[in-house]
Amino acid sequence: MKKIKVIIVDDERLSREELKKTLKMYDDFVLIGEAENADDAKHLIETEMPDLLFLDIQMPEKSGFDLLESLDHVPAVLFVTAYDQYAVQAFEVNALDYLMKPIREERFAKAIEKIRDAVNQKSSLNNGVTKDRKIFIKDGEKRFFIQLGDIYLIESLENYTRLFFQGKKALQRRSLRQWEEMLDENIFFRINRTEIINIEYIQEVKQITGGRLEVKLKTGELLEVSNRQSVKFRNINKI
Repeated sequence: MKKIKVIIVDDERLSREELKKTLKMYDDFVLIGEAENADDAKHLIETEMPDLLFLDIQMPEKSGFDLLESLDHVPAVLFVTAYDQYAVQAFEVNALDYLMKPIREERFAKAIEKIRDAVNQKSSLNNGVTKDRKIFIKDGEKRFFIQLGDIYLIESLENYTRLFFQGKKALQRRSLRQWEEMLDENIFFRINRTEIINIEYIQEVKQITGGRLEVKLKTGELLEVSNRQSVKFRNINKI
C-alpha cells in the first residue's frame, strides 16, 4: 500500500497533537512534518513535497487559504476548522474534505478513506504530469483549486494577470514572467508580450499579414502571435 506523506498545519499545539494521535491508527499515513503558521508551512511543504495537508483555515496573520495561494504546487488538502462558514468555503474550493473541531473518530475515519482513494488514484494516473498539478487561486471572495491544464489563456494586466479556465476568469497578483517560468513549456506558449496560451486548446492556426500567425482557441478567442514568437512557433511545430 502506498505511503501517504502528511504535513499538519495548525497554530494550536493541542489540535496538532490530537491529529497526530489519531493518525497513528493508520499505518499508510506517515507524518513528515508540522507547522504552526503559514510561513513555516510554506517552507516545509516546498522542501518535503507531501501528498496531503491537514490544514487549519483560521490562523494568525495568514490563513490556510493564504498559504495555499502562495504555493506553486498544492498537495491534496483536508481542512480542519472550528467554524462552519469555513467548512462551506472549503467545499466551494473543492477540498477533498473538511473536519470540524473537536474531531470525532468516526468522522476522521470517513475522511481518511476518501483521502486514501483520491491520493492512490492520483498516483496511478501519474501525478508527475505537469498539467495535472493543482494550484489554488483567490480572486476577491472567490477561491478555486484548478489543474494547470484547465488554464487556456493568461493575459498580462501590468502587475497582475488574468487567468481563463473552465469558463471562468480570475485576477492574480503574479506577473506573466512568473507564470512563464512556472508552467510547462511543452504545454504553454507565450504568443506575444501580453499573452500565454495552452497549446492543447488551439483549434486553428493561420498566417496573416507580415508573416505573423493568428491562433483560434477552442473557446473562441482569436489571438495574434508576434513576429518573433510566430517564427519560434513555426520552428517548434515544423510548420
